[in-house]
Amino acid sequence: MINKAVIAVAGYGSRFFPVAKTLNKCMLPILDRPVLHLAVQDCVAAGAEQIAIVTAPGDLQVRHYFTRDHELERHFHERGWGNKYEPIARLHDLADFTFLEQPRDGRYGTAIPAMVARDFVADDDFLLLSGDDVLLRDDGGSDLADLVQHRAAAGTAAAIAAATVPGADAHRYGVLIERPGPLSLLDHLEEKPADYTGPTAHVNISRYLLPGSFSTYLDKVRPAGNGEYQLTDAIHDLAQDHDALIHPIHGTYHDCGDPAGLLSANLAAARITGLTGPGL
Repeated sequence: MINKAVIAVAGYGSRFFPVAKTLNKCMLPILDRPVLHLAVQDCVAAGAEQIAIVTAPGDLQVRHYFTRDHELERHFHERGWGNKYEPIARLHDLADFTFLEQPRDGRYGTAIPAMVARDFVADDDFLLLSGDDVLLRDDGGSDLADLVQHRAAAGTAAAIAAATVPGADAHRYGVLIERPGPLSLLDHLEEKPADYTGPTAHVNISRYLLPGSFSTYLDKVRPAGNGEYQLTDAIHDLAQDHDALIHPIHGTYHDCGDPAGLLSANLAAARITGLTGPGL
C-alpha cells in the first residue's frame, strides 16, 4: 500500500512566459480543472492520502486551491452550486496536503523536490511526479494506480511509468533501457540517444514509485555539467542495487508545461468528456 505522494511544481514555467510570471503553469486549465488537480486526482486513485506539493517560494495559488475554504463551500451549496465545488471538496475529503517550498538557493534540477520532501517521506515508499503534466485515459482508469499494483505483483523495490514511442523518436526523450530477463526491469537510462535502433522505445515521463530508502541515493547526486541536480542520476544508482520495474502506461501522456502539450491535453479531455459524460 502506498500512502504518500510528492508532486513537484516549483519550476519557473519559462515556456509559458509572460503569463507564468504570475500564474503557476500547473494551475493552467484542462477544461475546468487545473493541470495539478488531475495529477492529485491520479495520486488519490493510487492510494495516496498524504500529498506533499513542492512549490516555489511564496506561491500562494497552489496552497489556496488545495486548502479547504468552508465559507466558500457553504456559499456554493446555499446557491445550489454544490456540484461545481464538489470536485475540489472530494480531494479535500480524500487527502491531507502538505506544502513545501523549494528554496531558490542556487541549486536547481529535477532531484531538488525529492530532497526538499525528505522529512515528509521519512522511511515510507512514495509516489514522485511532476505536477505540470497529465495522463488521460478513455476508460476512467489510473496509470498511477496500475503502477502501484504492478510493482506489488512484481515484488520490486521501485517502479517507473513509461510512455511508448516510435524508435525513430527516441532521440527526443530519456529512454529506459531494460535488462535482459522475463521482467521489464531498468538497466540504465539513456538521455536522447542519437543511435537508438529499436522499433519502439520506453521513455521516462517523470512518474515514479520509490522506496523510502531513496534518500540515500539522493545524497549521492552531484551537479551535472550544466549545474543541474538530476533525479535520473539517483534513479540510475537505485537500479544498480535494486530491481526497478518499467511499467508502460495505457493512457496518453501530455506535457502541459508546453503550450502545445496543454492544447493537446484539452483536446483529449474534451473528447473523453464527450464520450463518457461529465467529469474526467
